Amino acid sequence: MSTTVDALQSLTPNAKWVLREDVLEWLDSEQTEPTALELSNEVTRLQAVYDSQLYARTRKAKYDALNQFELISDDSINGTTTHKEAIAAIKAAHPKP
Repeated sequence: MSTTVDALQSLTPNAKWVLREDVLEWLDSEQTEPTALELSNEVTRLQAVYDSQLYARTRKAKYDALNQFELISDDSINGTTTHKEAIAAIKAAHPKP
């Protein structure tokens, strides 16, 4: 879940500020403090980006659970396509939107 901290870091990288609960204290003299609307819009944008990548995060977890090197090696030795089939099944179960 995207937060105000994420939005601040995205909009004003390396800026100096302190956020206590919901109170922002702006300490940076080089960058302008974002408005509440800018922060809210950035939180919404960052969350949309995160949400749009659910399929990729899910696929990665499934890929990581495979012992891909062993599957590839076994396929090479045995003339099988187990690795390709496993990858295709993951992609089919978690398609790109």
